[in-house]
Amino acid sequence: MLVRIVKMGFYKRNIETFLSTFNDNKQYIRNFNGCIFLELYRDKNNPTVFFTYSHWKSEEDLESYRKSDLFIDIWSKTKPLFSMPAEAWSVDKMTTLE
Repeated sequence: MLVRIVKMGFYKRNIETFLSTFNDNKQYIRNFNGCIFLELYRDKNNPTVFFTYSHWKSEEDLESYRKSDLFIDIWSKTKPLFSMPAEAWSVDKMTTLE
């Protein structure tokens, strides 16, 4: 399993547009082949910063999503809203405690 974390900063005026785009597409992302988990977080200290947190069965599944028409469409609507370059990390989960 692969965990993908993406940090995105938005201009205040663009936050509602981003949230609308995310909400319109979150089920499509979550149901994309290989995606097994999806969450959206908002920074407590800077409300213009958001993080997506997703789990993928494999790196190939994530890459398939990143090359898909769905991702290309979402990214083309989201990227112009940024106030700073997005940052992304692909990590392996080491430990989970519940």
